[in-house]
Amino acid sequence: MKTGPRRSQWQMLASSLFLALVCAPLYAQTIQDQIMIPRKTLFTGTVYSYDSWDQYWEGTLKRINGNIGTVTTQSVTWSGNYGITDRLNVIAMVPYAWTDTSQGVLHGQKGFQDLTLAAKFNFLEIPFTKGGRLRAIAVLSGGIPLTDYNPDFQPLSIGFASKQIATRLTLNFQANRGWFLNGSTAYTWRANVTLDRPYYFTENQLFLSNEVAMPNVFDYVVAAGYLKNGLMAQGSFWQQRTLGGGDIRRQDIPFVSNRMNFSKVGGLVMYPLPKLSGLAFRVTFGYTVDGRNVGQSTTISTGLMYTLHLEKSSRK
Repeated sequence: MKTGPRRSQWQMLASSLFLALVCAPLYAQTIQDQIMIPRKTLFTGTVYSYDSWDQYWEGTLKRINGNIGTVTTQSVTWSGNYGITDRLNVIAMVPYAWTDTSQGVLHGQKGFQDLTLAAKFNFLEIPFTKGGRLRAIAVLSGGIPLTDYNPDFQPLSIGFASKQIATRLTLNFQANRGWFLNGSTAYTWRANVTLDRPYYFTENQLFLSNEVAMPNVFDYVVAAGYLKNGLMAQGSFWQQRTLGGGDIRRQDIPFVSNRMNFSKVGGLVMYPLPKLSGLAFRVTFGYTVDGRNVGQSTTISTGLMYTLHLEKSSRK
């Protein structure tokens, strides 16, 4: 009978760490890349993601625990990017996620996560050497939970239930022959989270409150690749730093405001399908090379994206 609670605690740890890693990057691409959708054009599609890990960092200590098995999270994310003008795009994203573990007694959960809305503005585009052009893009985005999920019980949760606002700046050099280099950085403000209990313990302090202050987040991404005639291939390095929060205590479960840092490498390929005008196949890969209070995760995503030119349609 004593092994049940212990196993449950390890599963709580596993799912929490995994969600910490995958929830933030759901709005990657389109928001942090250099692609701008032309005026009166809709770029939309659905992406399926599969993520798994069996090792994690407890603070800075990397650990393996056989009680939790392999932790997986799957999601289906719809995204839409509409060009109001050639320089101003608006973006919306809605993910549906579900979690599971290969061992233990707790069942994974499923449901809609957070709605993300963003405005993306290309405020600078100038020739840069004879070989290409330089572009600067600013993004303002926000996120709000779509459902009333409980952030305090991460194995049964699908997120942190924190409203967010982020600003991002992306610099891009696009060569005439198709090669490009990107640098993108963002700062995210996170609102307080309300728990379904009147107290909590974190960072060696007892708080007699149900409101938890969430630390803000800083991240940056560098990427290089090829983009021409609808074909895109790139490699990237992404690093996130949580500006505050404590580590998971030894042999304990995590808390919603824990510090969660990581470094990831990844790649992306998007290929326009022959004889299917406007339709493109997309696949991405990501791997966590280092972290703090997160799982060492491998992520694979695949989906179809469609480009619809509304201005041409309206003229017919």
